[in-house]
Amino acid sequence: MTQRPLQASSSTSGFFQALPVLPPQYTSVDALSSSARSQRGPNNGSDDRVIDRVSSLYLPSNATDVTKHFHHIARVSLHPSVLVHATDAETNPPVLRPLTTFGEENKNDPLWTTTGWQKLKEIGFEEGVVAVAYDKSKTIYNRRIYEFVLNHLWSSTGTMTGCPMSMTDGAAKLLGRHLGEPEGDQPGRNAVFQEAYRRLTSRDPNQAWTSGQWMTERTGGSDVSGTETVANRMSSEEVEQEVKAGRGIDAVGMPLGPWKIDGFKWFSSATDSEMAVLLARTAKGGLSAFYIPMRRRIGDKAPTANSINEEAPPTTELNGIRIQRLKNKLGTKSLPTAELELNGTRGWLIGKEGLGVKDISAILNITRLSTGAGSAANWGRGLAICRAYSKVRKVRGGLLQDNPAHLRWMADETVKYWAAAHFAFLGVALQGSLEQDWDNMVGDTKAAKLIPKDKTQVAALLRLILPVMKAQVSVASVHGLRQCMECLGGVGYCENNEDGGLMNVAKIYRDNLVNPIWEGTVSVLAEDVVRVLLDKRLGDGDILQNVFAAWVRGVLSSCAPAFKAEVAIVEERLQALSSIVRGATKDELLYRGRELLDHIHVIVSGSALLYDATVNPDTTTNEIAIRWVRSKSLRSVASTTTQSDWKSTVQTDKAIFLGFTDGEVNQASKL
Repeated sequence: MTQRPLQASSSTSGFFQALPVLPPQYTSVDALSSSARSQRGPNNGSDDRVIDRVSSLYLPSNATDVTKHFHHIARVSLHPSVLVHATDAETNPPVLRPLTTFGEENKNDPLWTTTGWQKLKEIGFEEGVVAVAYDKSKTIYNRRIYEFVLNHLWSSTGTMTGCPMSMTDGAAKLLGRHLGEPEGDQPGRNAVFQEAYRRLTSRDPNQAWTSGQWMTERTGGSDVSGTETVANRMSSEEVEQEVKAGRGIDAVGMPLGPWKIDGFKWFSSATDSEMAVLLARTAKGGLSAFYIPMRRRIGDKAPTANSINEEAPPTTELNGIRIQRLKNKLGTKSLPTAELELNGTRGWLIGKEGLGVKDISAILNITRLSTGAGSAANWGRGLAICRAYSKVRKVRGGLLQDNPAHLRWMADETVKYWAAAHFAFLGVALQGSLEQDWDNMVGDTKAAKLIPKDKTQVAALLRLILPVMKAQVSVASVHGLRQCMECLGGVGYCENNEDGGLMNVAKIYRDNLVNPIWEGTVSVLAEDVVRVLLDKRLGDGDILQNVFAAWVRGVLSSCAPAFKAEVAIVEERLQALSSIVRGATKDELLYRGRELLDHIHVIVSGSALLYDATVNPDTTTNEIAIRWVRSKSLRSVASTTTQSDWKSTVQTDKAIFLGFTDGEVNQASKL
């Protein structure tokens, strides 16, 4: 018998596996057609089950308009016409053109960003990824949950537009606090702030703005105490001279402020924004917060008509701002991050002189919340890619989704992700409850025993756990995304911008690496937690016992009896935390800062997981809560898996990783 000749593979022939298909991370039954509903099979619901859980926990059952929007944006995020913008933004980073053709300083358009970056921002505006949180006509649901679930589903496709959007959110929150305040010696300020607020919360791309946040200087990084930027109040004569020189209004026709600001900002993201909030010193001492428009008009001539009978836009230039250089970063390549020199930048004082750090904390709280929740979002997209890949990748004759070792590994990673996501969305829910009426927004939800009704208690609780959430979730997500890269092997390590960049875990990983650093490093956040624990103004002098411990015990008392062992583990962690803080000096607490972060993280995440599994019980969800809490026990916990039943545990691993609910597990077993 003649042996057939060996056939060599080539670049276009030989082994080719089925391409991974990334399904939408969220599916709303209410958004499906009747035929689609009847055809739903095993695991044909939301690919990312955490968003199902969050929606069910924090939103009332009649918030179908919200869940339909989640359904919509989950599909927008995967559409080829949108993914092409994400690839464009990633592969064509911003460019600085500091000089004109003949060598003059380019004050008009020194910063170039790609069309893809601009289109992604426009989509974000239209989808309301910031604006939905400020629609005060919506009172029956938590607007912050609405906003952050949208961002969870959108942000990985939106590349790094989530950074300026989070700062925009913070700026809207800050300016919203000062609308209608007495103008004092700054006449005209209210109209300026009102116009900026309107644009920051707009869904119209032709009107909407993003905002920068300029605090970091060479002297201190996250420590703003060394700020060298200086603001000087202009005299009425100086203001009048500027008006006569044609430098009296900003790009949209609003008056420029009566303060001139000079200095150097070392690290400013969202440099292409239309406005910024910054810190500067004044003659009275201390740091003050200022609003500045990015651009100002040149001259006082009215716009002229162009050749197609449309009104030409007015001529503008940067508002005393020189972009010195763009930062060359490990990740966030699409985001224009720059060093800025301010020379006579006109602006308005926000609030009162000397209270800038307190004022700007409103932005910092929102951006820290966005960083923690955004880290969970990146992790969620990475695991979604892992699920899609595991369903098609063959190893030793079988699919990865049926490989016991692979399933155990991915189930462990999924459990960690669930804990991080629940922590993040608890923080989001608390922020929302500060801004809305509890009875209207929480009372009819399953979270009624999770979210305190007293706003003072909520504010204190959030003040303590927010820096912990930002620190712990962002670091955990870095480790989690590294595991996602490994799941894909060499493919995961490559910059895969083909196929819309859907398989580019490496890019998500690089971008996510910044999250433990900006808006406060882990050490800075640990110091913040110590500061809160020692603040006698909070919680009647003892925030740990009177607010945090009381909340934890209240939540745990609501958990199902089946979780008795897990509740005991969380309570033991609470006791350990209390014993560290009790009687410790500030220096000792600072020394043990990261230990404090770990304890609070375990207590909050464990409480949230157990509570969610109690109010919406499901075998897979219960197992996730049990596994995570037991993995964090201070004592060794015997494995629940015996030598004889490990094979049945594999099926549980599969349900955790691939996201089966009880009904889907039963349905799948019958096929």
